[in-house]
Amino acid sequence: MEMLDKAEVVSHQIMGDPRYKIMKLVLRTEIAREGQPGQFVHVQVSTGLDPLLRRPISIADIDREAGELTLLYRIKGKGTEVLAQAKAGESLSLMGPLGHGFTLPEQGELILVAGGIGAFPLLPLAKAARAKDIPVRLYWGGEDEDFFTSAGLGLWQDAGIPVSLSSMDGSIGAKGNVLDLIRESSSDSMAAQGSGCSVAVCGPQVMMKAVSEHFLQAGASVEVSLEERMGCAVGACLGCVCTLKDESSGRIYRGKVCQDGPVFQGKEVLWDYEQ
Repeated sequence: MEMLDKAEVVSHQIMGDPRYKIMKLVLRTEIAREGQPGQFVHVQVSTGLDPLLRRPISIADIDREAGELTLLYRIKGKGTEVLAQAKAGESLSLMGPLGHGFTLPEQGELILVAGGIGAFPLLPLAKAARAKDIPVRLYWGGEDEDFFTSAGLGLWQDAGIPVSLSSMDGSIGAKGNVLDLIRESSSDSMAAQGSGCSVAVCGPQVMMKAVSEHFLQAGASVEVSLEERMGCAVGACLGCVCTLKDESSGRIYRGKVCQDGPVFQGKEVLWDYEQ
């Protein structure tokens, strides 16, 4: 159930290389009791009128015992620039948890596929899977070795999640994009076969489209986490719509990323639809 809460900033610092502008924000909030993998919070970054709108940020970790949420985000634009100034001991207004999150499979392997900072909302899903003894692996594509260090690779390693990497410059892992990495996986791997596994994807839209199509053709169950600009984050402003197709009826309709998503079935998303 969504709520409005005054969250305490526990810690807030830049991660790794400053040129990537990736921040780790830990908040003590009642929302931690309810948040689920794939959901997000709507953060009031300023008490003034500029910027006026809140900023949606996905939940990157949940510590229910401590009552803490971790948010990972990249500074990009005025809103996140203002948010980056928040200091430990201060408070931030949060709305959340919001949206429809990921589904944990009841059987089979869970494959996670991330492009860039799309790995952030996948970490709590991986931890939830491990807690239920569900086999899980992350395939992650990014810029270079310094990016992965700055984007929280150590968090995945600390959680004991197997990670396969691809970098555009070949400085770490395989050279190329993440779909190249998946296609080049050993022929007996779930990632190569696709069938019999569940897949969760987050990253740039062109990457999600390609990865989703790859696994759907192989017969896998695919969920994708979409990102759109949001105004209200509760379904009223219609600023974050995406185009979907109902599988049973064939009906094409508009879905709200903030309310119906951000996680959708890969088979229902019309990536290139033009009305």
